[in-house]
Amino acid sequence: MKTKLLVILLLLLQSVVSSQNFSGRISSSAYSFQRHDATETYNYLRTFQTLQLNARYGKYAIKTRLNYEMDVAQEMVNDPRLRIYNLYFEGRNLFNNLLTFKVGRISLFNNVSSGTYDGGNIKLKYGGYKLDLFYGANVPAYQKFEISDDWENNYVMSGKLDITAINNLRIGLSYIDKNYTFNSYEAIRLDDNFNPMDYLIKNHSNQFKYASADVSYRLKNNFNIYTRYDYDLNFNTTSRIEFSGRYEQIENLGLSIYYNYRAPQIRYNSIFAVFDYGNTHEIEAGADYKITSAFTVTGKFANVTYKTDNAQRATIGLNTKFCSVSYRKTFGYAGELDALSIYTARSFFNGFITPSVGLGYTSYKLSANAKTNKIISLLAGCNVRPWNVLSFDVQGQYFNNKIYQNDFRILFKLNYWFNVNL
Repeated sequence: MKTKLLVILLLLLQSVVSSQNFSGRISSSAYSFQRHDATETYNYLRTFQTLQLNARYGKYAIKTRLNYEMDVAQEMVNDPRLRIYNLYFEGRNLFNNLLTFKVGRISLFNNVSSGTYDGGNIKLKYGGYKLDLFYGANVPAYQKFEISDDWENNYVMSGKLDITAINNLRIGLSYIDKNYTFNSYEAIRLDDNFNPMDYLIKNHSNQFKYASADVSYRLKNNFNIYTRYDYDLNFNTTSRIEFSGRYEQIENLGLSIYYNYRAPQIRYNSIFAVFDYGNTHEIEAGADYKITSAFTVTGKFANVTYKTDNAQRATIGLNTKFCSVSYRKTFGYAGELDALSIYTARSFFNGFITPSVGLGYTSYKLSANAKTNKIISLLAGCNVRPWNVLSFDVQGQYFNNKIYQNDFRILFKLNYWFNVNL
């Protein structure tokens, strides 16, 4: 672990020395909580050190975000742990803004499978057309500083074409092929004579393969719609249909509608493909009205249709410059739930101090005849920012239900921002 951390620091130091500008953020956090079993109480103090660094020279840059964590109160398996979320080399807007590329551990945003991967990304842009291509491998568990040695069976490949040549209209066509490799393991099974024996379990690589299209249209700030369609190429079936729209032509009033048809995402060769699963249809309509510049009332109602039944949910809320309040009720096949939440935060002395308080109360049961369970959650915190580049956060969290009774936790965080031209 120390060797890997040293290698990363040396690479980053080299990039900083030769850069024109480097910027980023350093965060240090401590999170304290307790755990109880039948006989003992255990105190934990998890610490997190996070570095976000951008070193830039002209149109080229090295960017990274990494986290180093460990518990200083209890000895835990896999501690200390170094997570590399991002570490890549980037060239932006090259050849008259035609080309942008990234190489390393980068994030991929896709309709079907977003995440972090090791690989390369190329973006080509010309006029109203943009082509985004990616090829890489899945990141090891816990974002370890390792690269997959089985790219043939553990890869991610995607491409997307965005067309914006027509005013107010965007058309997107995309494809993704994501493959997984599972480790083999031994398990005890019975032979023909019912004697136990060690048996090697080998899973085939499981795969997601989808083609997608999405279209969005915006008319000034009064009307916009978005549609999306996903097709599962492995099972030759529609995976998802989505539609959302918003209308704001009437003064102070906004109207919205949302529809979603979704089939479960099941990997190719997965045993789950043999089950008799059901798809869902969800439709929701909502409205928001601005009473004054400081008060807005919102409301939504949705119906979700399952294979043999349906469920409904209703949400109302009030957003003000002082606080936000929302109430949500769910009933039907998905169970019965009542949830109330209140949150407020206010800055004083030009942002020097910002206290915040949040309260949540939930009661739920799985059916009309089941026992009602209740959850109470409370958080109270304060942000202090004496300078623009430095801030401190402290927050207390309280949670109480039948499983976690009187659960109390404390979070402390320090943030330091920097931006230096060399």
